[in-house]
Amino acid sequence: MCDTCGCNVTPGNAHLVKPGGALHRTDDGREAVSVLRNLLHENDHTAAHNRQHFDQHGVLAINLMSSPGAGKTALLEATIKRLGKELSIAVIEGDLETENDAERIRQHGVPAIQITTGSACHLDAHMVHDALHQLDLAALDIVFIENVGNLVCPASFDLGQHANVILLSVPEGDDKPAKYPVMFRAADLVLLSKCDLLPLLDDFSTDKARRHLRELANPAEVFELSARTGDGMTQWLDWVMDREARLEHRLGELHTDNHADATTAP
Repeated sequence: MCDTCGCNVTPGNAHLVKPGGALHRTDDGREAVSVLRNLLHENDHTAAHNRQHFDQHGVLAINLMSSPGAGKTALLEATIKRLGKELSIAVIEGDLETENDAERIRQHGVPAIQITTGSACHLDAHMVHDALHQLDLAALDIVFIENVGNLVCPASFDLGQHANVILLSVPEGDDKPAKYPVMFRAADLVLLSKCDLLPLLDDFSTDKARRHLRELANPAEVFELSARTGDGMTQWLDWVMDREARLEHRLGELHTDNHADATTAP
């Protein structure tokens, strides 16, 4: 993370370091010079708040991360077409500029909140928190967060999500998990996207991609799919449905335990 790309301070957390903000000055009264650690602490605090919001409404939050052009929006479009009648879905879109991806999602009748980050190369929890106030969480089952296309910084910022899904597209090469270990260590699921191109790009080895992931000691599942042709989509959709069901089960058990504690309290 660096000052060059502007990722230390984002439109979501800038208020913390401006005059009057919580991190404008250090404990000894001097202006803060190195605030990254404190900004990450504040981010994690807001992320926990976001997660509490999601849990209170029983909404599964999935953070989609990848390099630019790996197919996140195309995956979301294909997912909405197949699950939109069973589950109520919303999308939070992150890009430096434009509402292009949000407009694509809205064409499928799904609410999409666009976050334009300016020079910031990732979303943070404060940005997502602001976006959540524009959504009716009580009416939703799943919120997909499409992070800014970048294989470095997004993995360092908790947004309050329940799961991280990383896309690795065939044109990128099978060595990306080895080159970007922080991102791929954070994955709960890796999707090898644009697999319809494998016959044309035979230098991409799905076995090597898996091996590089395992060398990071990450046991996450790896699915091969193509949002364009639909091949492999069933496995991905089953994973989403399973995660949604598991969240409902966990929250149901928590509610039962809390009710039992309340009834047995003296």
